[in-house]
Amino acid sequence: QLVESGGGLVEPGGSLRLSCAASGFTLDKYAIGWFRQAPGKVREAISCINYPDRTTEYADSVNGRFTMSRDNSKNTVYLHMDILIPEDTAVYYCGAVWRSLACVDPSVNYWGQGTLVIVSS
Repeated sequence: QLVESGGGLVEPGGSLRLSCAASGFTLDKYAIGWFRQAPGKVREAISCINYPDRTTEYADSVNGRFTMSRDNSKNTVYLHMDILIPEDTAVYYCGAVWRSLACVDPSVNYWGQGTLVIVSS
């Protein structure tokens, strides 16, 4: 399973770091991504560390503000979010895709339960 943590309320311009810890399996054979679903919108992929290259890609909406990283020793990935804006308000999910070059929603094998991020003054 995947368990996210680190969400909360933050003012515009602030920062948060989300964590996604895997248990019961190791992430090294999976592409791992962060997704988010804003109120009234479909879930979108915002970052992905692919397999096997382990290169990281970002959606245009977060590129330059968000940074995804992984700690293999902890079987955990992180999403460091800077310069948050109200449009970043959403439930954030991590998802793991078996041996994939991309993090595509229908292909996700494991989902976390989600963590809520609210950007508001």
